[in-house]
Amino acid sequence: MTKGLIGRKLGMSHIYADNGNMIPVTVLEVGPCFVSQVKTVEKDGYVSVQLSYGKVKETQITKPEKSHLAKNNLEPMRYLKEFQVDGDVPEAGLEIKIADIFKNDDVVKITGISKGKGNQGVVKRHGFAGGPGAHGSRFHRHPGSMGANSTPSRVFKGMKLPGRMGGAKSTIKNLKVVKIFEDKNILLVSGSIPGPEKSIVTIEKL
Repeated sequence: MTKGLIGRKLGMSHIYADNGNMIPVTVLEVGPCFVSQVKTVEKDGYVSVQLSYGKVKETQITKPEKSHLAKNNLEPMRYLKEFQVDGDVPEAGLEIKIADIFKNDDVVKITGISKGKGNQGVVKRHGFAGGPGAHGSRFHRHPGSMGANSTPSRVFKGMKLPGRMGGAKSTIKNLKVVKIFEDKNILLVSGSIPGPEKSIVTIEKL
């Protein structure tokens, strides 16, 4: 079976453990996913499974995507992701639900696109301390000195500077599956994950 599934972040909440401790959780809608392609060593050089998620109208996907899914008699799906296989390789066209992969107390990693924060300065982007806050300072949230003298007369690559922040692929590991609602395809994991509400994420077992 696959090691993960595709899902959607619904938001955050909290539940209480048996000992009364409050556990902050992220609520995920996971699956159902459908096997849209099986990759083999003979044909592709490695073994993996491609899953599809998110039913849409035919007009919302391209003709190549539509024909790719139609090979296994699948409806139009918006999202396609590839996962490693753990154990038996599932057949193409198979529906995979949340209970087929995960159970309570599993340790997982979740990958998503972090929230975009636009162009930011070095204080917010890299945690620089900044300069004095008094009126005469003229150095508050500036980057400060960053280049060398006449040799080599340039700023070295990798220097921490202002720029675009967020909106990048991000992975959080060692999250714990707290609770599963099989009938609603809902998964609760401890802690927070990347991305805004309704964003697409992948959940994989470790």
